[in-house]
Amino acid sequence: MSANLSFILNLEKHSNLDDDYASQCKATLDKDGVLPLRDFLTAEALESIRQEGEDHAHKAYYTASDHNVYLSPEDKSYSSDHPRNRSVASSKGCITTDQIPAGSKLHALYNNETFKAFLCSVLDEATLHKYADPLSSINLHYASEGQELGWHFDNSSFAITLLIQKPEAGGVFEYIKDARDADGGEMNYDGVAKILNGDEKPSKLSMNAGDLVLFRGRNSIHRVTPTLGQTTRMLVVLAYNTKAGVSLSESARQTFYGRLK
Repeated sequence: MSANLSFILNLEKHSNLDDDYASQCKATLDKDGVLPLRDFLTAEALESIRQEGEDHAHKAYYTASDHNVYLSPEDKSYSSDHPRNRSVASSKGCITTDQIPAGSKLHALYNNETFKAFLCSVLDEATLHKYADPLSSINLHYASEGQELGWHFDNSSFAITLLIQKPEAGGVFEYIKDARDADGGEMNYDGVAKILNGDEKPSKLSMNAGDLVLFRGRNSIHRVTPTLGQTTRMLVVLAYNTKAGVSLSESARQTFYGRLK
């Protein structure tokens, strides 16, 4: 166990991230498509990161956008109200890797080899690498009152998040497992229409501050409901790539961060 990680990880609950524990976690993720690891952080690490989030919130770049659930350009062969093109709204603020203090426990966790080896085992990936650009590896997202993430499928096969501050109400993660088969080319427009119309009840994942969540969102549609109340929802995204030397695209960086470097 890395000395750095021992001051971040709640060892009483998470068994030093050993092989047996990783195997149990992998089985849950494979079965459910989502793996919540409760109280993953120590109370001290959580408070340190939360305070950093407050201290640097003024640096956040805020975006509000309309998009379809497939996060793809409009397909003109379908009408604008077809599930393929139907618009939903997302809005949030974000600070980037280079805006998080160099001494932050987020950097220590993200770069820790024991943690990365655990993630590789659970996700069934050979290696994980940081993004080559200085912005995209660690992002801290802010959702103040009324801000939300609309229904969507992820382009990547997995997402890793840490909830840092829970709002008074709202900000609920909702999902429907295996709502499409992207690799098989089955977009399930009829099923997506039912979801967008509110005719299908989603699963809800209860998340508390300090929880780490691994989620496979490529085929499982998901959203975060609007934040309610004056307490900002703060969520960290730990983004890795399975290949070395990869940067987030310039268009994505400009859209999400308002800058390229």
